[in-house]
Amino acid sequence: MRVGIGQMNAHVGAIERNAQAVMTLIDEAKAAGCDVVAFPELAIPGYIPLDLLWRPGFVSACEEAVASLRDRGGPMTVIVGSVAAEPTRSAANRSDPSSTCDGAGTDIANVAHLLAGGREIARVAKMHLPTFDVYSEKRYFTPGEGVETHDVAGTRIGVNLCEDLWIDEGPTDLQASLGAKLIFNLSASPFFMGKLGIRRRLARRRAQENGVAIVYVNLVGGQDDIVFDGGSFVTNEEGDVVFAAPRFEEGLYVVDLPHGAIRVPLDDPTLETRSAIVLGIRDYVRKNGFGGCLLGLSGGIDSAVVAALAAEAVGAENVVSIYMPSVFSAQESGEDAAAIASALGIRHLEISIAEIHERFRNALPNAAMGLVDENLQPRIRGILLMALSNQEGRLVLCPANKSEIAMGYNTLYGDTVGALAPIADLYKDDVYRLAATYGNVIPRRVVKRAPTAELRPNQRDDDDLPPYADLDPALRALIEGNASRDGLLAAGFATPLVDEVLHRYVQHEHKRRQLPPGIKVTPKAFGSGRRVPITNAYQR
Repeated sequence: MRVGIGQMNAHVGAIERNAQAVMTLIDEAKAAGCDVVAFPELAIPGYIPLDLLWRPGFVSACEEAVASLRDRGGPMTVIVGSVAAEPTRSAANRSDPSSTCDGAGTDIANVAHLLAGGREIARVAKMHLPTFDVYSEKRYFTPGEGVETHDVAGTRIGVNLCEDLWIDEGPTDLQASLGAKLIFNLSASPFFMGKLGIRRRLARRRAQENGVAIVYVNLVGGQDDIVFDGGSFVTNEEGDVVFAAPRFEEGLYVVDLPHGAIRVPLDDPTLETRSAIVLGIRDYVRKNGFGGCLLGLSGGIDSAVVAALAAEAVGAENVVSIYMPSVFSAQESGEDAAAIASALGIRHLEISIAEIHERFRNALPNAAMGLVDENLQPRIRGILLMALSNQEGRLVLCPANKSEIAMGYNTLYGDTVGALAPIADLYKDDVYRLAATYGNVIPRRVVKRAPTAELRPNQRDDDDLPPYADLDPALRALIEGNASRDGLLAAGFATPLVDEVLHRYVQHEHKRRQLPPGIKVTPKAFGSGRRVPITNAYQR
C-alpha cells in the first residue's frame, strides 16, 4: 500500500481555505500514485474552533467542505478530520439562556471522513474526549459509540482520532480484534519539549500489543498559545518507526508499506523548542493578518532572544526594535541593544524616556518614589510601544519569561504589554540555553551580565528575587510537578525559598490573567491549559 500523509497547517475557521489545502495535497497524492491519503484531526475547521462550533452555519459549512472533496481523490481513499452534526442524544438544559447560547441540545462529533469513488464510505466519531490541560473537548463534542474496520487497497484498516490511541484497551485494541492490520490515527497533538518521544513510545506499545502497523498523522502550525509540531510517523507491527515526516513543516509525505525500520534520532530539546516558538510567532502574525513584529530591546538577554526569534519567524525586514533608556540605563545596555539589532539586520530606534519619566513623576500629587517610580518607567515604555504598534501596523512582542511571570516580577501595563509573549513558557535557564543556539548574534557581554531591570541605581534581579539557580528548579517542581509545600520541602528546597515562592506565586495570579498569550513549550504553561482562581487563599 502506498500511503500519503497530508501534514497540513490548518487555520481555525478558514474552512474553505483549509479545504483547498486538502484538495491540493489530494492532487499531489493522486499524482504520486497513493492508495490512501490521510489528513489530521479537524483538518477542515482547524483545531480547535472552541465556541465557533456553536455559531450558526459553522458545522454545516464544514460538512459542505467535506462534500466538495468526495470526487477529488477518484478511487484513492481520502481520510480527513472534520466535525459533523449528530442526531441529538444528550440531555440539555434549554431553560438557561447561557446554556442555549452555548449550543444546548446540539450534538456535534469530532469525526474522520473516509471518502472514495465519489462517496463517503464511512464516518468515524472520536470516542475519547480529553478535558485536561489545553483540551476541552467534552464541552463541545459527543463521543462516538463504537469502532469499525474497513478494507482499503486489500488491507483491513481501522481509523481513530488522537486521544483514542492513548487509551489502554481502547479503540485500537478493539479494531485489532476485528481484524485490522493497519491503524490510521488522525491527531492534533500540541508540542511540548519531549512530546515526540512520548508519542513514538505510545505507538510502539500499541503496535506490539495488537500486532498492527500504525500511521500517525499530526497537525502542524501555530494556534493562539499552542503549536502543533507535525512529526507524523509510521510504525510496523513490532513498533519500529519505518517512516518519519519532518517536524514544523507542512507537506505531503509518501511511504510504501511494508517498509523496513529506520533510525530516527529525537531532536535536541532546545532546538526543537526554538523551532516551535518560531513557528508559533510566524503563524500568530500571519494568521492574524499583521505585517510584522515590534519589541522593546533593552540590551538584556530576554529581549535579545525574543528579537532573534522574531527575525527568524517573520524575516528581519519585518521586525522593529526600540531601545528606550532612562536615567538609570547603563551605556553598555544601549550599545548591546544596537549590536543585537545590527547582527539581526532589524530596524532599530532609540527613544529616551528620561524627560517623560520626570514629567510623569512630577504629575502625581506626591513625588513618585520607590516602587511607584520604578513602575512608571516600564509603563511609559508600554505606552510608546503600543503607539508605535499603531503607527507601524506590527504586533508588539512581550519579552517576559516564565520565572518572572511566576513570581509576579513584572509591571502590569508596562513590560507586560503586547499581543504575544514568545518566551513566557521558558524559565530563565531555558532562555540562556536558547540564546546559545544563536551564537554570536547575542553578544557574550549580554550573556555574562547579571540580569537587571535598570529601574533604580545598581539594580539586579537577585536583589528582588531568589537566585535563578535556586528559583527555577523550585518553580518547575511547583508548576509542572504540581508539588505541595510539603512536597517542595521534602525535595530539599529551603523553607524560606518555598514560602516566598508560594506566596508570590499565589499573590500575582491577577497579573498572569492579564498577560498576552505565551507559546506553550512545557507540559504546564501559563495559558489556556491552566485554570486557577485569581482569588485564592490556598498556599500549601
